[in-house]
Amino acid sequence: MEYDTFTAPQYSTSDATSFAHTSARSRWPIIITQGIDDVHRSLHGTKDEAKISEGKGIVAELARLKYELQHDRELTPIPDDGERDVEAYNKELAARGPAKWHSVPWLYSECYLYRRIASIFKQTKHWRSYDVFARQKISTFKSSRPAVVELAGRYQNIVTALQQKKTARGTETQEQREAAEKLLFTEMCEICLWGNATDLSLLTNLSYEDIQKLQGSEARKASEKNILVNDLDNAFSVLTAAQEEGKKERRVDIVLDNAGFELFVDLILAGYLLASGLATTVVFHPKSIPWFVSDVLPADFGALLSALADPQTFYSALSEDEKQLGKEAVPLSDTETADLQFLFQDWSTLHAEGQMMLRPNDFWTAGGSYWRLPKTEPELFEDLRESELVIFKGDLNYRKLVADAAWQPTTPFTTAIGPMGPGSGLRVLALRTCKADVVVGLPEGVDEKLKAGGGDEGADSGARKWAWSGKWAVVQFSDGKA
Repeated sequence: MEYDTFTAPQYSTSDATSFAHTSARSRWPIIITQGIDDVHRSLHGTKDEAKISEGKGIVAELARLKYELQHDRELTPIPDDGERDVEAYNKELAARGPAKWHSVPWLYSECYLYRRIASIFKQTKHWRSYDVFARQKISTFKSSRPAVVELAGRYQNIVTALQQKKTARGTETQEQREAAEKLLFTEMCEICLWGNATDLSLLTNLSYEDIQKLQGSEARKASEKNILVNDLDNAFSVLTAAQEEGKKERRVDIVLDNAGFELFVDLILAGYLLASGLATTVVFHPKSIPWFVSDVLPADFGALLSALADPQTFYSALSEDEKQLGKEAVPLSDTETADLQFLFQDWSTLHAEGQMMLRPNDFWTAGGSYWRLPKTEPELFEDLRESELVIFKGDLNYRKLVADAAWQPTTPFTTAIGPMGPGSGLRVLALRTCKADVVVGLPEGVDEKLKAGGGDEGADSGARKWAWSGKWAVVQFSDGKA
């Protein structure tokens, strides 16, 4: 807590105009209920009496957590489940004094919620490594088939063309080549940005058809005008400068957000950066416990690559729900199958050769903001300083970067990220579709204009509801190496 900003207060679940208020009272109980349903489904598939007994205990504990939340009980210390972060969570909880669910800082309480859920499983023998959200993640990736297939074909064309350019010089001028490279970089980053639209912790009521409307080239093109701040030019400049200088090691880090389709587009971006020579290594930073429903765990990489290794089987297999609805499998075409298998071969090779690597760390599931990183995890901080560019994906990473504080929306991004900003030795790029109140770096008057944009967007209440929907985005850069 002592390393957080006190310039602006953090958002609280007690603020009726905030998304924190809605989250604590509406979203979180639904998420816990979905977790209970998931465990019930897994219990139906086992005959192991010990596992069944523990599973029933998990259901009871999840139901108790839901009751505490809905009835605004005090947050209680996390039991000692053998993990090293328990002490830090409980020390902060004690320092905050008696805290109730409906009147507590949003960032800490939401992290605490998922840590409490994880602890319920970690105190068991048979369910200790169980991901209560895995079923949702993989089924949502399956529902993303149209966009996945579209991007697979696009990716193969791009990578093949980039590989051919390395062996044959084109007739274009250097200026034309640089313009084309910048345009391609922008497109790949914007694909990665809008892949964040499918956040399962927010899309609790959307159908598969609704999800598909958020993806694909038409959706991305329609959303370009909704990027309120776009610093991609700055990020492109630092990567091309390192490439032109002939730096032997040109590392890019990606602090991940959601699994499934968003992880798929993160891999698209990483593969492109490596194929283009803008990076020589890409380091992914996943979570170490099930987190915010859809966040990436190391196991989610394996699940995604397995799906791509045999895409026909993956996309043709019907779930029990689909069978009951009388749906029929629609096979992939030969071209679609080949495109998806190309991705599997390409990414598997890059991973095997050490150009793509995973580096989980408990810090990413800690209860505080990234203002704490230099002091609480100095080894991780020093490691990130070795990178040419650290890309932070999604809404929660953005909230943690700016300490989830109620900054004035015109506050410079470089100010709001505090010790992660100027002089830090870190280059930060935030790719964020807005799904929470906090936003910084906006031009004067933009927030007011968006608030006044419609009756349900917060004009009357004072709420910044325009920033809750994922319709708007910011791409913000800070050069802490300058």
